[in-house]
Amino acid sequence: MENKYQNNQDGKPNNKFNSYWIYGLLALLLLALNFYTLQSSSTKPLEWNTFQKMVQEKDIAKIEVVNQKQAQVFLKPESLEKYTDPAPAVSKFSPNRAHYFFETGPADKFEEKLIRIQEKANIPYENWITVNYGTKENWIPQILSWLLPVFIIIAIWLFILRRMGGGGGGPGSQIFNIGKSKATLFDKNTKVTVTFQDVAGLDEAKEEVMEVVDFLKNPKKYTALGGKIPKGVLLVGPPGTGKTLLAKAVAGEAAVPFFSISGSDFVEMFVGVGASRVRDLFKQAREKAPCIVFIDEIDAIGRARGKGQMQGGNDERENTLNQLLVEMDGFATDKGVILMAATNRPDVLDSALLRPGRFDRQIGIDRPDLKGREAIFKVHLKAIKTGPEIKADVLAEMTPGFAGADIANICNEAALVAARRNKTEIDMDDFNHALDRVIGGLEKKNKIIAPAEKKIIAYHEAGHAICGWFLENASPLVKVTIVPRGIGTLGYAQYLPKEEYITRTDALLDRMCMTFGGRAAERIVFDKISTGAQSDLDQATKMAYSMISVFGMNDKVGNVSFHGMQQNQISKPYSDATATLIDNEVRKMLESQYQRAQDLLKDKRNELEILANELLEKEVLLKSDLEKLIGLRPAEVKAKAEKLAQEEENKNIPFTEEPGTYATDTPDDAPIVE
Repeated sequence: MENKYQNNQDGKPNNKFNSYWIYGLLALLLLALNFYTLQSSSTKPLEWNTFQKMVQEKDIAKIEVVNQKQAQVFLKPESLEKYTDPAPAVSKFSPNRAHYFFETGPADKFEEKLIRIQEKANIPYENWITVNYGTKENWIPQILSWLLPVFIIIAIWLFILRRMGGGGGGPGSQIFNIGKSKATLFDKNTKVTVTFQDVAGLDEAKEEVMEVVDFLKNPKKYTALGGKIPKGVLLVGPPGTGKTLLAKAVAGEAAVPFFSISGSDFVEMFVGVGASRVRDLFKQAREKAPCIVFIDEIDAIGRARGKGQMQGGNDERENTLNQLLVEMDGFATDKGVILMAATNRPDVLDSALLRPGRFDRQIGIDRPDLKGREAIFKVHLKAIKTGPEIKADVLAEMTPGFAGADIANICNEAALVAARRNKTEIDMDDFNHALDRVIGGLEKKNKIIAPAEKKIIAYHEAGHAICGWFLENASPLVKVTIVPRGIGTLGYAQYLPKEEYITRTDALLDRMCMTFGGRAAERIVFDKISTGAQSDLDQATKMAYSMISVFGMNDKVGNVSFHGMQQNQISKPYSDATATLIDNEVRKMLESQYQRAQDLLKDKRNELEILANELLEKEVLLKSDLEKLIGLRPAEVKAKAEKLAQEEENKNIPFTEEPGTYATDTPDDAPIVE
């Protein structure tokens, strides 16, 4: 049977007083006061003619004039039956309430009128109605007039405190708990299901983090040799590469408490709250040691101090960072408390935070390579229903530069496309549509393009495709299309970049020439240019400035790089003469590659026409279609020929007795072993 009283983490009953009881009691009090007011004010109004009749027929026992303006009429008990709706004379709340009332006007004139009515009715003097004068004050409305606003102000104040504290019930929900930590604790009662098996493509980073988990499970293994357990581990990498997922895997694998909190949770509008929450977080961590504390997006509080602040200003974020530095220095290494943090902006972090002794290890998590993407696809393909032709290695080759989050999005998008088409399983065509949607955006099926504009777009994209096809160092073409997608995308050519870590000058120039292929095709075919090359020009200009001012790939400017200096300074870190030289060399480089693209397309004009006409007819062309239309790519033919020649050469070289030693490496007089 389930216990209806929940316990807290220490096993004690949760018998906290609920403030909603106060609201309920106040509401009941107001209802009671209101009911009393209604009961006391239920006396019936009386018309003057009816009053004269009552006086003449001797039905009135007495009259009380209250506050010189209101007459309250009390009937005789035997006369109550003559009137249908008199107020009840006796009540639990007001035992001496009148039956009727009316406004008298001036009191002296009312009494004169009453005397004339009694004289006209020939009522003896000894039977005249007794008139009493008095004053009464209704204290209920007065109390409510000042008590009700106070209650409203208190209710609004409590509501604001709850909203600022992040909801009711948890730490920070009350004014006295606003400095408490908002960290979520994961322990044996709230176990995380993510493990290292769910993390793929991060083998090196996973090994480093697994060692951290081993530190906590077997600390004596490392301290026995005199080593110290690291205090902090910083996960650094672009967005979507799996930093938070890796931290969740640590929480799932480690058999120790795991505190998780975001850097923005320390930031509040009140002074000193951030530092107080840092102190409370590490206090809880020491009580739960050995444990792991994970701060996601630590750059929210870990930015370099003293930048962009007014002189003499009190920065709450800096106070929070100072407290974090103090707490990390105060850690005792034998306590077994390790701080993990993640950020995609390590350049803005304070240097004091990154020094050894605080974050002892920085684990770089970069975008996965081909093998990493294949492993990530295998993880995500398990969760969806795919056909037999879906291979993780093929999908990995189609998604160069994709991070783990991008791959998860591709798999989910492919499943949605297949469901939209009422399929029972996901095939390769669904993945192709998912890639098109992620890269180019949503297909604009209802966008109507004029035939003249469509022809310009076809030749523009054909120019890109032809340049990329015949330039040796350009990336291999995958697809070219003139189907409009996304915002402002009327067509695009998709390439498959090589997995390389350094790029030579000739490769960059070939890519720049390929970028100019669209505008060059427009100039050759129509002798006019259009605005469709805006993104191409932007990409080529950035590439040219990077080659000259960052990578030092220009003879006149020389082997200089202004990359780091430009980031840290507002003004240019070079003279006006150097700036003019850089601008001139950029223009010269761009113009030469633009002319080179025109020369190539003039030489391949026949292939350009074939490809453009086929695009106008089919709208989408794949690599296999280009091979049928204009032949194999020369660079691939050359690479295959060189590979075959190398294999033939290796077959003709005999081996010596020693493994790995060729006959050509032995002396001339040494015997050759066949």
